[in-house]
Amino acid sequence: MESTLPLPFLVSVAVPPGLGGEKEGLSREEVSCLGCVFFEVIPATVDKILRILGQHNVEFEPYFDVTRLTYRSDIVDLLDAGARKVFATPEQLSDLAEFGDRVAPVVSGSGADLLVMGNVNGLLVSEFDLEKCNVTLFVEESKARQLSPLFIKPLPGTDLERFVQVAAQCNAIPVLPSTGLTTSADLPGKLAVAKLLSTVWTSDRADGLIPTVVADENGTALGLVYSSEESVAAALKTQTGVYQSRKRGLWYKGASSGDTQELVRISLDCDNDALKFVVKQKGRFCHLEQSGCFGNLKGIQKLEQTLVSRKQSAPAGSYTARLFSDEKLLRAKIMEEAEELCDAKTSQEVAFEAADLIYFAMAKAVSVGVSLSDIEKSLDAKSWKVKRRQGDAKGKWAEKEGIKTATNAAAPTPASAPITVVAAKEATSDKITMKRLDMTKVSAAELDAALKRPSQKSSETILNIIKPIIENVRKDGDKAVLSYTHQFEKATSLTSPVLRAPFPEALMQLPAETIAAIDVSFENIRKFHAAQKEDRLDVETMPGVICSRFSRPIEAVGLYVPGGTAVLPSTALMLGVPAMVAGCKKIVLASPPRADGSITPEIVYVAHKVGAESIVLAGGAQAVAAMAYGTESVSKVDKILGPGNQFVTAAKMFVSNDTNAGVSIDMPAGPSEVLVVADKDANPAFVASDLLSQAEHGVDSQVILIAIDLNESQLAAIEDELDRQAKALPRVDIVRGAIAHSLTIVVKTVDEAMEISNQYAPEHLILQIKDAAKVVDQVMNAGSVFIGEWTPESVGDYSAGVNHSLPTYGYAKQYSGVNLGSFVKHITSSNLTAEGLRNVGAAVMQLAKVEELEAHRRAVSIRLDYMSRS
Repeated sequence: MESTLPLPFLVSVAVPPGLGGEKEGLSREEVSCLGCVFFEVIPATVDKILRILGQHNVEFEPYFDVTRLTYRSDIVDLLDAGARKVFATPEQLSDLAEFGDRVAPVVSGSGADLLVMGNVNGLLVSEFDLEKCNVTLFVEESKARQLSPLFIKPLPGTDLERFVQVAAQCNAIPVLPSTGLTTSADLPGKLAVAKLLSTVWTSDRADGLIPTVVADENGTALGLVYSSEESVAAALKTQTGVYQSRKRGLWYKGASSGDTQELVRISLDCDNDALKFVVKQKGRFCHLEQSGCFGNLKGIQKLEQTLVSRKQSAPAGSYTARLFSDEKLLRAKIMEEAEELCDAKTSQEVAFEAADLIYFAMAKAVSVGVSLSDIEKSLDAKSWKVKRRQGDAKGKWAEKEGIKTATNAAAPTPASAPITVVAAKEATSDKITMKRLDMTKVSAAELDAALKRPSQKSSETILNIIKPIIENVRKDGDKAVLSYTHQFEKATSLTSPVLRAPFPEALMQLPAETIAAIDVSFENIRKFHAAQKEDRLDVETMPGVICSRFSRPIEAVGLYVPGGTAVLPSTALMLGVPAMVAGCKKIVLASPPRADGSITPEIVYVAHKVGAESIVLAGGAQAVAAMAYGTESVSKVDKILGPGNQFVTAAKMFVSNDTNAGVSIDMPAGPSEVLVVADKDANPAFVASDLLSQAEHGVDSQVILIAIDLNESQLAAIEDELDRQAKALPRVDIVRGAIAHSLTIVVKTVDEAMEISNQYAPEHLILQIKDAAKVVDQVMNAGSVFIGEWTPESVGDYSAGVNHSLPTYGYAKQYSGVNLGSFVKHITSSNLTAEGLRNVGAAVMQLAKVEELEAHRRAVSIRLDYMSRS
């Protein structure tokens, strides 16, 4: 049967519980890979379905039975949100005629006389009863009327295998319940999807394999492979690229090369003699040095690839890096190029300026984690809309071109009018929301995959960038540091890379309220870290053998205070105060200067309060190298502490492994993160605010919410708060990027929540649950814990007293956050009397003998012999 549908059937799913959410039959992910779905809508589920369409309307082809809806506006909303076709009662059809072939009639029963109700837009026969139907007559009548498309939906409990056979005889598209389907080969009572597909496709090969085009999400063909019923079943079950090798059997793409695929969609062509797999490709598809077997990417896809690469590898402070970090610069460039496009006259000029505008538009998209695929999905979503805007230019832009605009005063609109719904839809489609994972419906492997942090650059890529910088600083000292500061920070007026104490008063001019806030934070941090001082430890392990341990401050420490998208005097406090309390003799701060060569006065004031020797006017790998090796002006330090981006972290790890540097570091560190555990007692506004307080750090940050036994309305309350608060933030674009790879995990119990939290090992853990203090005993892996509804993570960042320099990226399983112990080392001592040596000497000599270290043995025996002779 030839068809314009991607598949020869529709999958009927229930709402609620939701798309593919049934406990038996197809999973949510398997339904998603098939894409052709059917819903029966009732008034109570309209909003839920609209939310689903707002997120996925171009990712699948949805069809709706709307016969139970009362209001025309609800049906129009579904069409506007992307419904491919709605099936209405004959009475509803006249009100929906303007929507053409996107509306078709639906009738219930199994008699051939029902087919007369069909029209040029097709027909759905619902509640089709195989037992009561005269199948022969029905098939003959359907062929005679040539209804296209004809959909038939069975009564519950129908033998699906026989039903599909009848549908094929009628040239009809069967609507099959997801609970009756399976991706397994031999599950009793279920119809295997792969078998269903293989009985439809046609192959001209003796082995029955069917050619399969593999394409990325943008529709670019990556290559041509072959599929079998077995390989399709494996692909659907694993949601990966699995094909049939003509020589070696099943071929799991990327199993050996690592260039794996995530299956997005599977479909058949119009006459069922070729398959298409849409995949998210990791690495290359082709075995040659090109993205696909038909060559490398071109046009906008190639531009996206280039920009993503440049965002990851552009040197700090370069023009490319500034485009991704300086929102005002990028905005100005977009406006500039848009105006130049409008002013272009010739076709050549228009093409040139349009390309420039697209370049900077894609830079904006990449900067906040939006892909070309996301943009194309938005374009596709707009193409399905049935409501039309007036189309006038907005205020200041219209005025600039001399266009008169209507006044803001407009005639009142009835509450049920489409214009009200349109506004609501636009807000919904733009909603900032986290993905949701229900632990009753996912496996442990799926949870592991979902909890992966946002990907970072490969170690090799970063090292190739930082190693030349470190080597240049080590070789050329101040000259290299200054050169990089001029290049990256644009601080070309600087003639020295160091600002030395005593710091001039003019560099610490601050509002009184800022000074007061710093002073309060300083004192609280000092008190908490001073309380961490340890007394000397003395233990007599046996008579006459005294073992001791005592601490001494690390003499010279380097404290890295990031710059970039935010000023961070709090980090200067969190590093400087414990260094001062520990008694470190030399405290060196490093922080990138502003373009005029100055350091923010807040950081200078903190450096003054903690008694810092100097401030290195540099950031990135060059600052780390300067402190690790020392230069003419920068003092060499013994340990480097402080957070930073991937380049700073890699530089810290590199110098700590170089014996020539002789320097240690506090810990590896990555982008900021938070995990919030919330139950029914949690305030949705508090939960949302805690998630956003970390999401605004950067687009590579990640926030996780573990919701304990929350129902749909309680989850929606948090999601609504998150969206509302996020859109009020000045850094909303950064928040969007972070939320794109963040997650809500729905669990049943506190124990389950804490197990997942310990597995994730968050930098910040917030417990917004009843009796939160009692749950702290279950915390095994976390950087810092914030207990109860009145303890936002923000207090830990600034003023409570705990330290905010914490392990990220899962390192809380192995590392502690910065504390007083980070600035001291422990020395042990042994003090033996003659009696003590007699008591322990025999054991020492025997072990030395076992290890064949004779000098070790003799160092004891000589003393014991001396005692005997005396």
